[in-house]
Amino acid sequence: MSDFEERLQKAIQRGNQTRSALGTAAQNDAATEEQLRAKHSQLRNDLAEHIETCLRKLCDHFPGFEFQTVINEKGWGARITRDDMRLGRGTTRNEYSRLEILVRPFTDMAILEVVTKGTIRNRESLNRSNFRFLSEATVDPFRQGVDSLVLEFAEQFSAHA
Repeated sequence: MSDFEERLQKAIQRGNQTRSALGTAAQNDAATEEQLRAKHSQLRNDLAEHIETCLRKLCDHFPGFEFQTVINEKGWGARITRDDMRLGRGTTRNEYSRLEILVRPFTDMAILEVVTKGTIRNRESLNRSNFRFLSEATVDPFRQGVDSLVLEFAEQFSAHA
């Protein structure tokens, strides 16, 4: 066998090894994405349940709020809403209050994101977003964050009631 043929055989072997390594890397990436999706689903389900529980308790303390589970393209979670009428000297004014907390769907960014929007008597009171990379995310800090947001909303709403 000539020197060229030996180098040719080695080049072909290196190419096959590279292809094999790339295939393995692609399989690992696919497995990693599946693992991240599974982790996101688990965290999302845990948080959505916690959000529902907190907002239902808030409704118990403030009659008039309507509770609604949210599952749509924007995320999973819950919202509470309330319409009040303010009667003044010859005027009637509608006042709208709401609190919505959602866990955003999985994205290529591989993050877990919880978004909150709150309005008290027609004025925005909360507009927050909390996120962590899925590789670092755990449910407890997000639960504590949800608790803090619900407590903050309750305090603000009761101050303006």
